[in-house]
Amino acid sequence: MSEGASGGAIREESIRKVALASFIGTAIEWYDYFLYGTAAALVFGTVFFPDFSPLAGVLASLATFAVGFFARPVGGVVFGHFGDKIGRKAMLVTTLMIMGVSTLLIGFLPTYNQIGVWAPILLVLLRIFQGFGVGGEWGGAIIMAVEHSPPSRRGFYGSWPQIGVPAGLLLGTGAVYLFSLLPDEQFFAWGWRIPFLLSVVMIAVGLYIRLKILESPAFQQVQDSGSQHRMPIVEVLRVYPKQVLIAMGLRVAENGSFYVFSVFVLTYVVDQLGLPRTLALLGVMIASFIELFAIPFFGALTDRVGRRPVYMFGAVFSLVFAFPFFWLVNTESTLLIWLAIVLALVVGHAAMYGVQGAFFSELFSTRVRYSGASLGYQLASVFAGGLSPFIAVALLGWSGSYWPVAVYLGFMALITIAAVYFATESYQDDIEAPHAAERAQSAEASGSRVR
Repeated sequence: MSEGASGGAIREESIRKVALASFIGTAIEWYDYFLYGTAAALVFGTVFFPDFSPLAGVLASLATFAVGFFARPVGGVVFGHFGDKIGRKAMLVTTLMIMGVSTLLIGFLPTYNQIGVWAPILLVLLRIFQGFGVGGEWGGAIIMAVEHSPPSRRGFYGSWPQIGVPAGLLLGTGAVYLFSLLPDEQFFAWGWRIPFLLSVVMIAVGLYIRLKILESPAFQQVQDSGSQHRMPIVEVLRVYPKQVLIAMGLRVAENGSFYVFSVFVLTYVVDQLGLPRTLALLGVMIASFIELFAIPFFGALTDRVGRRPVYMFGAVFSLVFAFPFFWLVNTESTLLIWLAIVLALVVGHAAMYGVQGAFFSELFSTRVRYSGASLGYQLASVFAGGLSPFIAVALLGWSGSYWPVAVYLGFMALITIAAVYFATESYQDDIEAPHAAERAQSAEASGSRVR
């Protein structure tokens, strides 16, 4: 075998290890995160807000779910800063520990009936730590995978950490589903706690895997040359404001609709239609399983046709499907409800989410990539995914009908369609070369000095 072929084989083996490590670590962190969302929709209103009416209890519970999203940009900035200065790998280990310990402690929390108002206060505090941890997780996992990838396969390997999201959703929803088969008295007394306590096993597995991966070659090059920025986040805001706004716009429909289809739908099916909670949980689990294959499919497709066409397809589908989703769910037919959830997540969501890893990474240069991608991704999470279940429940309570929620989904899709339109195609860019935004900034600075 020639030296070049040997080097290519080693690199291919290396990226597979990194992609697998990113997938497993991300799946564990999102298991923790989605476990909270599922419990917020089905359990926490009763356990932590028992004096509220059923609707107010769900709203209060989903408000604690939203709190984690407000902590995510802070985590993105903090871990992005250190990820761009001292390395991606160390941040991935740290975020996993923060997420895991926070989730474990939720499983031990006393209820409102035991310690009163301190119960929801402690719940919110732990949710903030969850949000802080996951805010730094995504950027590190994605960038490690993309920066290790061959240029022609960034879309495919960049989608691997994204697969961790439906895997985490499947595990978290499946755990709650399993214990929700208990009688209600046992489920609300102790059954809901077990999935949170099981996260301790997953933390150990995730740490073992993440400690074995190597630092990304692109960042190692920057580190060896000593060319890191002193304040990466300041550089992002100075040079890349357009890219941050585009990343936020790209995120709105994907993130906002995802939580409507995976969290709000649980409340809608149980409280609005009066159907068993297990029905909706199974639908989300089925869709999550299929997404495990749809996300890398769409990621690989972008390596052939580009990021923008695939992302636009997902955004337009989300717009068109907003009303049909509720028409199918309102039939109260088990198979049609499952079909609605599957189509929403596997077609609309996966077509956008499978693209994000490579697309967001390509928006920024190596020296600020962790900070820039994390900032755009997590800022949008506050206004999209963090608030969407709460807004959807509030709209439903106000109108008594699904149509304002469908309009809300369509509005988010339009924002993302506009962002895709203004984005630049990047699938053939050299991500280790100086970014176009940096070159433009340098040219402008040189022109100013000449004048």
